[in-house]
Amino acid sequence: MKKSLVGALFGVVLLGATAAPATAVDAPSANVRAKAVNFAGTVALSNCSGSVVRVPASQSTDPALVMSNGHCLESGFPGPGEVVVDQPSTRTFSLLNSAGSKVATLRASKVAYGTMTDTDVSLYELTSTYAQIESAYGIKALELSAAHPVKGTAISVVSGYWKRIYNCSIDGFAYRLKEGDWTWKDSVRYTSACKTIGGTSGSPVVDQATGKVVAVNNTGNESGERCTDNNPCEVDENGTVTVREGINYAQQTYGIVPCVGIGNKIDLSAAGCALPKP
Repeated sequence: MKKSLVGALFGVVLLGATAAPATAVDAPSANVRAKAVNFAGTVALSNCSGSVVRVPASQSTDPALVMSNGHCLESGFPGPGEVVVDQPSTRTFSLLNSAGSKVATLRASKVAYGTMTDTDVSLYELTSTYAQIESAYGIKALELSAAHPVKGTAISVVSGYWKRIYNCSIDGFAYRLKEGDWTWKDSVRYTSACKTIGGTSGSPVVDQATGKVVAVNNTGNESGERCTDNNPCEVDENGTVTVREGINYAQQTYGIVPCVGIGNKIDLSAAGCALPKP
């Protein structure tokens, strides 16, 4: 999706890249004062970015979770209405420290959850616990905020794949974001300073004030087309379509929090969990 949904960029953009990943931090816009957001806890996938995440109730002895996009799954894009749950996986992730240097290779035991319906997210369960990762590498997981983000919030999009941080603000929210066959709900729209590129898919979107993750980066309108692959359009409550060429988007993550139960297991039947079910 395209830009591969900004992220994996599905082969066309990502595999066509000739520049090697390089550490860089974009300057924030004039009215945004960036906090000390860094790369610690982010990961690089083979085709995307991601992060080691926890919810407020996660325990140190729980198997850690890695979050990325649904369109970054090694099995390919889930179709509209498709939900992947408890699928065995041995995928590996390069764990980064605060400076963006690789310090370890983490391994999945399964895809705990993945979909491109309503949202665009994947959650991998790892073979390591949070305590093991912190003890061995001194790196803590990023925490998912349980609250809906707010317009105007200063954010950082942290790409483990490119080792690059984009600083901007939340410009607003798209009631529906439609790209090709997929539709996402209540998507985060960035201000123009966040010019994310292929390979940034799955990057955590971090609230600069709290350090918590409020969304997962996933796509952008590349060439001004209307509702096509790599060119998502916004659709409001009345069905009015708006195209914003060059603007990028993310999917909120607060809705994941109620769905993570005891032992960090995904419980789609839990009270307050509204993630799509198989």
